[in-house]
Amino acid sequence: MKDLPLSKVYQLLEPGPVVLLTTSRKGRANVMTMSWHMMVEFEPPLVACVVSSANSSFAALRATGECVIAIPAVKLARKVVGVGNCSGRDIDKFAAFGLTPTPAKMIAPPLVAECFANLECKVADARLVSNYNLFILEVLKAWKDPAQKNPKTIHHHGYGTFVVDGRTIKLKSKMR
Repeated sequence: MKDLPLSKVYQLLEPGPVVLLTTSRKGRANVMTMSWHMMVEFEPPLVACVVSSANSSFAALRATGECVIAIPAVKLARKVVGVGNCSGRDIDKFAAFGLTPTPAKMIAPPLVAECFANLECKVADARLVSNYNLFILEVLKAWKDPAQKNPKTIHHHGYGTFVVDGRTIKLKSKMR
């Protein structure tokens, strides 16, 4: 074994696929790239996510308590990175990156039509927002695009490096 700088620990514990988070405030939709999230409960589905207070989406999520987690396939990787490298304060990211906002059923923020799955969420717990920018979201409605067969997700490994979801293996499990 060899020492690993603590600044690189996050590269080892990547929480899941890179996603897009949409918000809507005062009639204006925004989309940001997010990779700091994890499941915390199955039913109802609860997702913990960190949204930097420097992002305009943070203020919208805190004020409205609503968002969509849109899950893109690898074919959207360049757009996803582009969305993450600019601010919604400056541009309409949906228009700039050719993403289609689609009305959600239960909340104001839009779904992203190009993504293979979309999760309509409301903030269920904001107690850790002040200290850690950590929101606990309850998934109210989930959508999946049946036309996108076996989508591969992208996973952030830091400093512009991504890994594409690989082959699937099945192992015996008692979990359903």
